[in-house]
Amino acid sequence: MNGPLAGVRVIDLSAVVSGPMAAGMLADQGADVIKVEPPGGDMSRRVGPAKGDISALFMAINRGKRSIMLDLKSADGRAILEELIAQADVLVENFRPGTMARLGLGYERMKLVNPKLIYLSISGFGQTGPYAHGRVYDYVIQAASGFADAHGDPASGEPGLLPTLLCDKLTALTAAQAICAALHARHTHAQGEGQKIELSMLDASVAFLWPEAMYNHGFLEDPPAPAPEFGANQKPWKCRDGWFTAMTPQNDEFAALCRGFGRPDLIEDARFASMEGRRRHYRELRAILEPIALQREVAEFVETLVREGAPVGRVNDRAGLCADPQVVHNRTVSRYPMSDLGEVRLPRAAALFGSSRNPDFLQAPHAGEHGRAVLQELGKSEAEIDLLYANGTVS
Repeated sequence: MNGPLAGVRVIDLSAVVSGPMAAGMLADQGADVIKVEPPGGDMSRRVGPAKGDISALFMAINRGKRSIMLDLKSADGRAILEELIAQADVLVENFRPGTMARLGLGYERMKLVNPKLIYLSISGFGQTGPYAHGRVYDYVIQAASGFADAHGDPASGEPGLLPTLLCDKLTALTAAQAICAALHARHTHAQGEGQKIELSMLDASVAFLWPEAMYNHGFLEDPPAPAPEFGANQKPWKCRDGWFTAMTPQNDEFAALCRGFGRPDLIEDARFASMEGRRRHYRELRAILEPIALQREVAEFVETLVREGAPVGRVNDRAGLCADPQVVHNRTVSRYPMSDLGEVRLPRAAALFGSSRNPDFLQAPHAGEHGRAVLQELGKSEAEIDLLYANGTVS
């Protein structure tokens, strides 16, 4: 398989989104990822529209993997997993803290099985602490990390939840980067030794949120006067047939916006002469410009503003996103046949690696689809494999 991570083998024990998406990114970049699922398969197979046991959500974050279903409550199931780990470079798990140790699969034991193993444990709040053993999903972390407050309604003070799995996905990004860093360390200065990585959704989310959303909480000694909360006054502009957004912190960008709106006189208006002034007088500026936007067609208006040099973007609805000219030009989204599911549409891996291409047209596995092949790679005989299926160790 091509891709920059060709030759790396990953055992993906994780479920739902955070861990599977991280492992899926590695598969996108060429890693051989074996997804180990419980009997019945990963819960995400049943989230959203689905064909058989493959949902659109599951397909997007598990393409390019191979699947085996193991009963890890059985000694035989744990023994097979241990054999897989012995041959792997990376293990990804997001069980609740302590579960892997209770199964006899904790890091200290797996380090003896495979000293080169990179062992990534994702948790909700951390491996220890007052919240460590609570059940966690994305919206729980949106609340605890400050995201719900940062995305709330400034007028009412009511917190807001983004209707996407924000914290799961940014944890996946952090996890994939951490794994690659650990692989690099193993190769360059760790004498081939692996290591354990602990990552909590809470920590990943706070770090992601922090730079601009928490800038009023950074200075502790003689703090400067607080600034308006970042983005508090931002909202889309409504046109006759759609919406666009604009962000013009620099004076030349604001001037371009004024010219595009046909109001160059506002450039010299003392109320709007600085970024801070525009923040203070935001409502007055909107009252002047909103009626103008309402009289314009969004495509033509955005083209005018771009030509003037204003940073603007048309609001794409989800149904029309794939037809956006830049999305089409970048080949951001591909259409291709996926096994027995027919033609599907998925984004390609975002990063392009020059001449080292990512694998194309990766397939999402059915639950347990590759179990027999994976067991054969471990050297199991056909009789042994038949017995493992018969007794429910593998399904």
